[in-house]
Amino acid sequence: MTSSRSIILQGVALAALATLSWACNFIAPYVLQGYSIEDFMLVRFMMAGVLGALLLPFYRAQLRSLRPRQWLTGMGLGVLGYLGYSSCIAGGVIYGGPLLIAAFIGAVPVLQALLGNARHRSLRWGQLAMPIGLLCVGLLLINLQLLDGSTGAATQLSAGLAFSVAAVLLWLSFSVVNQAAMEQLHAGATTAWTCLMMIGAGFAALLLTPLAWAMHLLRLPVLGMATPGALHLYGWALVIALLSSVIGAWAWNLASRRLPMVLSGQLIALESFFATVLGLAFHGRLPSMLETTGLALILFGAVYSVRVILTPARNAAEQPANH
Repeated sequence: MTSSRSIILQGVALAALATLSWACNFIAPYVLQGYSIEDFMLVRFMMAGVLGALLLPFYRAQLRSLRPRQWLTGMGLGVLGYLGYSSCIAGGVIYGGPLLIAAFIGAVPVLQALLGNARHRSLRWGQLAMPIGLLCVGLLLINLQLLDGSTGAATQLSAGLAFSVAAVLLWLSFSVVNQAAMEQLHAGATTAWTCLMMIGAGFAALLLTPLAWAMHLLRLPVLGMATPGALHLYGWALVIALLSSVIGAWAWNLASRRLPMVLSGQLIALESFFATVLGLAFHGRLPSMLETTGLALILFGAVYSVRVILTPARNAAEQPANH
């Protein structure tokens, strides 16, 4: 296996791990135990901030390689891609249902692939037609039944639509800025970068807590902060903080170093795949035939996009031998 192919395959594996971890964002509204989503999000990101602050001293050498401006960029990306994006995901699930937000998040691979290839023309546009088409059809099949059966109130659906659009815009903004920042980042500073993101999100959550309290959005002060339900909330907040904020960000940052943006844009579709699987598990049912077909098409589209990217790398490696 050539070095370039090995690096790309490593990036694919890391991207899959990241999307699996991030798919946990979709289950947050199902583990509240009577508490509010504001309780959960603020607790979760304050936990993530504490974890980042505890881990950062172990990577002081990495931190010293970053300029103060990069510190602020990393922390700002944490607010944008952690707190902001995850809050929009939760809002989309609550107000529009899990399939509405999944449909919009499913558009991200298409938009990101087009954006990535426009910025760095690494593929002919025709080469993207097959994987993008498979992803679109797969996501349509997954969402078709529930989108057709949506009977929510107009106000709730409008709110769900707004949260869904905001989630897509936040993710695209985060992806572009983070990819550019990673290109300027010292090769060994990835973990410190992740810690700065966590600290930024945690600090923003801390600042927002008094505002949420004043607006009576928090249920923890009312229902109790040491009840079995509260402990259940803390446990899930810690698990999702570790998976999404620590493991997901770490894996994605490493994947970003190994993959061109056009390929990472395709692989983010796996988040919808994993989110659908987790949602079915929490609902205690098996997927329908349409959903199964859609999941298969998403996986095949992601695998096919990897093959499209690997082909030029293999040809480039074999060319000297042919001469």
